[in-house]
Amino acid sequence: MKFRSGSRRRWYAMAAAAAAATAAAGLIGGGVASAQGSPSAPPAPRTDASIPNLGLTEMRIEAYYGDPAGTGVASAQSNYARQTDGLAASTQHYLRSRLAHRGHGKPALALDIDDTSLITYGYEISEGFGFTPASNLAYLQAHTLPAVFGVPALADWAAAHGITVFWITGRHESQRTLTQANLSAVGYTSPVDTAHVFLKPDASPPAYLTCALTCTTIQYKSLTREHIESLGFDVLADVGDQFSDLKGGFADRTVKMPNPMYFIP
Repeated sequence: MKFRSGSRRRWYAMAAAAAAATAAAGLIGGGVASAQGSPSAPPAPRTDASIPNLGLTEMRIEAYYGDPAGTGVASAQSNYARQTDGLAASTQHYLRSRLAHRGHGKPALALDIDDTSLITYGYEISEGFGFTPASNLAYLQAHTLPAVFGVPALADWAAAHGITVFWITGRHESQRTLTQANLSAVGYTSPVDTAHVFLKPDASPPAYLTCALTCTTIQYKSLTREHIESLGFDVLADVGDQFSDLKGGFADRTVKMPNPMYFIP
């Protein structure tokens, strides 16, 4: 799998078509998805007719975020906001029902960060929907990413009702300080500390990451959820914008948040 600029240049036309179609078909109503629908590398097109126009796709993404001028600011009145608000509300409804029928372990909620808890749309616009680790770090250091619509209310409701909130992100440990500060700055009031925010290690990985520093996204996130459950928790719901956030088990239910901008295997 190839990504432009040697990193996650993420198939925009394909991801927009696949993720948006999946969301429209199965996620708006129930708010929950199987991780089986992850996009895979397509065969080489025989002609250009089967390829979505990249420029038009980017314009559709901007319109979806309620930002037709491409300013990088997602609107609270956008279809994106309506969808994430709906998914957060349906997840809260599910959690409420689970609390009424308690199972094993202390109840927990697992959240991804980028485009699940925080919106990276402004960064994507600033880079023309590209990505490099250097430009991403510089943007995070200079900006406070806004919260995904509806998710702070979900996290705060969960914490207020005895559900421990954990974040599991693909960001690296070196970004811990700015990550935790960003979460707190945009309204997440449950604890954002080393006990509740898991980042990928830059060195000396914990023993539960049996793949050490070579973990795939699926391995890293599922092994972390397994570790959380080993501490006596039951992860009632795992919420993420990538299918790789959701695969691997150790969660009673998975919730796929919308993200038409990129795809991370």
